[in-house]
Amino acid sequence: MSQRIVSFVMSGGVGSRLWPLSREDNPKQFHDFSGDGSMLAKTLRRLTARPAGETPIFLIASERHAERVHADLAGLDLAGGGPLFEPTGRNTAAAIALATLRTLSEFGDSLVLVVPSDHEISTAGQFWQSVEAGAEAAHAGRLVVFGIKPTQPETGYGYIEVAGALGGIFDVTRFVEKPDLATAQGYLKAGSFYWNTGIFLFRAAAMRDAFAAFEPDIWQTTEAAYKAATSDLSGLYMPLELYEAIPSISIDYAIMERAQGIAMVPADFRWNDLGSWQSLLDVGPADEQGNVVIGDVVAIDCENSYIRSDGRLLSAIAMKDVAIVSTADATFVAPVSHSQHVKKIVEQLEKSGRLETRFTPAHDRVIESGAWRRRVHHWLFQETLPLWSTSGVDERHGGFHEALGFDTNPLMKPKRMRTQARQVYAFAVASARGWHGPADRLISHGIEFMARNGRTDKGGWVRTLHVDGSVADATEDAYDHSCVLLALAHAHMSGNPDALRLGEETFAFLDAHLEDHRMTGFLETSDGKGERRSNPHMHLLEAFLAWHQATGERAHLRRAARIIDLFRSHFFDRESWTLGEYFDDEWKPSAGEKGAWTEPGHHFEWASLLVDFAGRSGQVELSGFARKLYASAIANGLNRATGLAYGAVSRQGLPLDLISRSWPQAEAVKAAIALDGSGGPDLKPEIEERVGRLFRWHIDPAPLGLWIDRIDERGRSLASDVPASIFYHLVCALTQYLDGTAEKAA
Repeated sequence: MSQRIVSFVMSGGVGSRLWPLSREDNPKQFHDFSGDGSMLAKTLRRLTARPAGETPIFLIASERHAERVHADLAGLDLAGGGPLFEPTGRNTAAAIALATLRTLSEFGDSLVLVVPSDHEISTAGQFWQSVEAGAEAAHAGRLVVFGIKPTQPETGYGYIEVAGALGGIFDVTRFVEKPDLATAQGYLKAGSFYWNTGIFLFRAAAMRDAFAAFEPDIWQTTEAAYKAATSDLSGLYMPLELYEAIPSISIDYAIMERAQGIAMVPADFRWNDLGSWQSLLDVGPADEQGNVVIGDVVAIDCENSYIRSDGRLLSAIAMKDVAIVSTADATFVAPVSHSQHVKKIVEQLEKSGRLETRFTPAHDRVIESGAWRRRVHHWLFQETLPLWSTSGVDERHGGFHEALGFDTNPLMKPKRMRTQARQVYAFAVASARGWHGPADRLISHGIEFMARNGRTDKGGWVRTLHVDGSVADATEDAYDHSCVLLALAHAHMSGNPDALRLGEETFAFLDAHLEDHRMTGFLETSDGKGERRSNPHMHLLEAFLAWHQATGERAHLRRAARIIDLFRSHFFDRESWTLGEYFDDEWKPSAGEKGAWTEPGHHFEWASLLVDFAGRSGQVELSGFARKLYASAIANGLNRATGLAYGAVSRQGLPLDLISRSWPQAEAVKAAIALDGSGGPDLKPEIEERVGRLFRWHIDPAPLGLWIDRIDERGRSLASDVPASIFYHLVCALTQYLDGTAEKAA
């Protein structure tokens, strides 16, 4: 009777050796390279094809890829198995410890088979014959690996050196990392080396004991995360704070290179790890000249080449032994003998913050720059500005209404200082871009209301006013002061006679009451209490740059430089390309979920401000930071169902706030405009796509001049009113879009 074998598929990694096809948001296991399904789907089908014996099948995958995983699982009978989702990658040792724990808890001391998700094994019958051949050794307590007899000196694979054999099972002498060519030639000649397939078979208790002997910390931290996991029909989910505590190390280093008595089964199946363009050339359907040609390609007099286009026409003449791979936004060309070195290209792109490693461009992007220009212009100047310059103005009490209903009637809500300031800013920007409405009157109306009702005894500004203008909350908040300064800068540029004086008074208050005495940024409020946030500093940076634009005084640029220093030293995480939101008084990330909280919308805002500051200061390297923030937000921060930015995601890209608001979509437009031509790819199609999604989901479904501010993860409206505080985001982004496409229109 056949033994139960509990199978686990490891679906992690990026597959950067197959760039530009394989990327962080779409790694190689989700690609269909041979026309019969993704690598992951084919791996799962192979596991279900065991001729006899119980075989529950589990999948260990990134929680970020949950939707892709469920699509590949559709229609497959996993015999009681299912997906186990990692909230963050912790390498293969953690994955195998998780597989062992799951097996022990549900199936006892059964045999465990662990396979990669992205290898080409075209002979399922022979695969299972090889696995069954190792079952006896695994049942006896040995850790079993599977080796392929080399056919050429391959430098892209790890090797296993073996000694004597008994019953077709070899004793493993050592594991060897990927060698150079001369060493690989020596291995081939020696005859005692096999390619390492990365497939493992073991008894659950044997692997548990190995972890206890060599890496007890990995076992204990994985067990803690597993015990705290929650399950539903879609899979098992582990808490981030526990799972990220697991040491990140490969199973080879953690266990296999240290354990004794490891056995190797010579694999009889056809195997290729599809880790290079050479490997795809080896297994692909070749023509008479040995070429693998995929997509819209014309190849003349070419030999032994992998030529692929995932978009426009690709033509090649007299190419021999080369890989040419073209996608919508990148092209890779190299001799196939050097195609392993594509990782060097990826590393170089990563250093400079190029977007092309992190996300895959949408296939439905509008290519023509300015395609949305007419619609944007009409909505701004014929619909929304006329509405908000009338219905949005409180002619009775002064200032501007905090929100409108979808019937365009004002809602009697308290008036936040930041909203009053933002309306002043929006009308000033619109006026500078050619709006012929009563901008000067509206700017004066807003500033007069703010100054008459909203000043504090110290010379600052209150946080909130009642509808009638009386003070509701007198807190002096850095965020509100940044908005006031921004509004006053643009009012000054519009010719308002009071703006400069009020701006100087506000700067005096800022220096006296909100500046941290340690010269590390600004306090949240004048009482100096509470956690610290990066967001008010971002808006202060925005205000300082506006005042530099308004006056040309370098003192404002020096103020901005201090916030840039905070960004470099504390806000930006260089490993994940993310921006922290919440910090303690020493600028260390807050404990718990807050410390991992990042907002795609703020990534976009920072990106455009960094490019602006780089242009004014000459610190050109900041554009690289801007590209990294943008790439991180696009790769990890978008709802794939709608293409809209989530409210918040973790540093690992897991959604924390599923709501998509309108302002991050507007800031994505600004960021793409700022980055276009800054040393990265042509982002004009990206700009059009971002504008298109803003209109598709937020503007077009709303009554004229209004917008849907909040949308759930399925694209359904959650909005009950239209907040005025969003108006400035939309006016600024869309006027910048019109500016950027003006030459095209002319």
